[in-house]
Amino acid sequence: MTRLPPEFAFSQNNLQDFLECSRRFELRYLLRQPWPAVQSQPVLEHEQHLRRGQAFHQMVHQHQLGMPAAAIQRLAFDPILLGWWQDYLADHPQPLAARRYPEHTLQAAFDGYRLIAKYDLIALHPDGRVTIIDWKTGLKKPSRAFIQRRVQTRLYPLLLMLSASHLNRGSPVKAEQIEMVYWFTAEPGSPETFVYSSQQADADRDFLLETIRQIEQLTAAFFPLTSDERKCALCVYRSLCNRGVEAGSFAADSDAGDDEAAPPGFQFDQIAEIQF
Repeated sequence: MTRLPPEFAFSQNNLQDFLECSRRFELRYLLRQPWPAVQSQPVLEHEQHLRRGQAFHQMVHQHQLGMPAAAIQRLAFDPILLGWWQDYLADHPQPLAARRYPEHTLQAAFDGYRLIAKYDLIALHPDGRVTIIDWKTGLKKPSRAFIQRRVQTRLYPLLLMLSASHLNRGSPVKAEQIEMVYWFTAEPGSPETFVYSSQQADADRDFLLETIRQIEQLTAAFFPLTSDERKCALCVYRSLCNRGVEAGSFAADSDAGDDEAAPPGFQFDQIAEIQF
């Protein structure tokens, strides 16, 4: 039996892990089990892509803080990263309001626990609109339907609505004022925008409450493995769970996100809450 600590903070990553495999949630976030296996092959290519994604987020962060683009460009350590940077300068969402909060963390009490998220960028417009922008560095842009199903698309607007009044001069942020924009290095000219609503906020609140209830119930029993073994190919715990020894391919990971069968990979979520 694995207890859920009362101070536990729910994030898009741990909630998404739970929905894909409750055993992975238990191993990673409750038992803090060290990773016994690499996530994908080839390992060096995987690691380089993660490093490139981290560097890109840091470069965008510095640019949103007002540093000159020419000075930041010198941080591009390879042609791919340089290409991402140039695409960002040419096609990033704009115009953006002067009141911007890059790499900003929000949290709120929720059902006896905490919700927490680190936002790539929050922009508050003079007309009251609030734009959340998330930079995605996956090798392939997922389908809109896939993105819409992700926990991040449900958690980030709701949490902003619950906790961002301090950014809005003390006034609450209404659901209808919020939009969330995903921008992709794979397709810089084709961002995906999701406009929020009170109806969606109610649905997302119920969804999170139900998910937390499921987690609490499993702490009194056990966390089962996913029944969809395709999700195990790129999971670092697959050998521990007797779901295979060899890692899935980096190429397969780069194709994740197009349908229900997409395996869990680093490219959509793990870069989303980078700590500098």
